[in-house]
Amino acid sequence: MSGPAPTLPDLSGKTFVVTGGTGGLGYWESEQLASAGATVVIAARTPEKGEAALASLRRHVPSAGARASFVRLDLADLASIADGAAELAALPRIDTLIANAGILSTGGGRSTTADRFETMIGTNLLGHAALIARLLPSLRAQDTARIVHLGSISHEFFRLDLDDLQSNRTPFRQFRSYGRSKLAVMTYAFELDRRLRANGSTVASLVAHPGFSVDELSPPRDILPAPKTGNPVSRAAYRLIGQGKDAGARPIVAAATDAAAAGGQYWGPDGWRQLKGDPAVVGAKAYARDRTMGRTLFARVEELTGVSHDLPA
Repeated sequence: MSGPAPTLPDLSGKTFVVTGGTGGLGYWESEQLASAGATVVIAARTPEKGEAALASLRRHVPSAGARASFVRLDLADLASIADGAAELAALPRIDTLIANAGILSTGGGRSTTADRFETMIGTNLLGHAALIARLLPSLRAQDTARIVHLGSISHEFFRLDLDDLQSNRTPFRQFRSYGRSKLAVMTYAFELDRRLRANGSTVASLVAHPGFSVDELSPPRDILPAPKTGNPVSRAAYRLIGQGKDAGARPIVAAATDAAAAGGQYWGPDGWRQLKGDPAVVGAKAYARDRTMGRTLFARVEELTGVSHDLPA
């Protein structure tokens, strides 16, 4: 176990869309939000996993049964994103979009999405950006809507190369591509918030990350995979520097719900090197907030996805 559940405000009447909510951090975000009375919509690729996640929510948060639903959405396919966004836009309201889903590993070398984007940048950045652009009208209909993007400590280890955004020109290395994709997500998110402010919108765009969170320290759930190394020695080692994924979800949920959260912030654990701890506003590398890079990346995102945010610089 990773400690007591967080105390959240009453979220009754509010709707949260969580991409990738069928497992990992996204599932824990959904369970914590549902526990506070929120209506949760899990947007993910596989209906069978969606039904399993909803069943788990009903078991662990019995009151969530009538307030949780699933929408099919494949972030690696722009056509699926358009269909999923249309279904989500038909909801009575969307208060917060948690852009949680992401690809950590391709399981091998370089691969591509249905639209021939490199898989990590195509899913983590471009897929979410296309979804966000399509859902902005629904979010702008609320007075205090939020978009929470999933960042990562890995953004500290790399710089963006906009001439090689999709790893076409250099040898593909998974961790580098992942780290660059997360830096790109953060750069896009901060630029999005600047544009929302400049265009008079009350929608807030902010970033959160889970620190070093692992299955080995998480409470068991039937839908989640058994930890690969769940022995007492490994758990003790992980506990020194990490936390369960339920705890890793808390900074993301805090960014989505805390009254002090505001656009442009970066949330994460408050412990040593942001690896574990309580949710707090933390520091990001300055280059993640570079305005010139942000403007250029934002234009590239709209060009590649073919979807406009209708937010002039």
